[in-house]
Amino acid sequence: MWNEPYLETCCRSALHRLTLVERAGRPAGLKDGPCLDRLQGMGLARLRSDGRFEITAAGEVRHGSEILKKRAAA
Repeated sequence: MWNEPYLETCCRSALHRLTLVERAGRPAGLKDGPCLDRLQGMGLARLRSDGRFEITAAGEVRHGSEILKKRAAA
């Protein structure tokens, strides 16, 4: 059963970009800022003290299952 909140296409893209920038993080104030804020509210991203967003462990799992289409380990 699907029990996770739906991610809009723009938010899915923002989540994917967080994986691409790796440790550098994604700066706040860009066009995808509302999506990064939403991802943070869902626990999939966090805003670091330097003002950049990074993906969380939960975000990595969600990215794997929803964007890369990997199945969770049983």
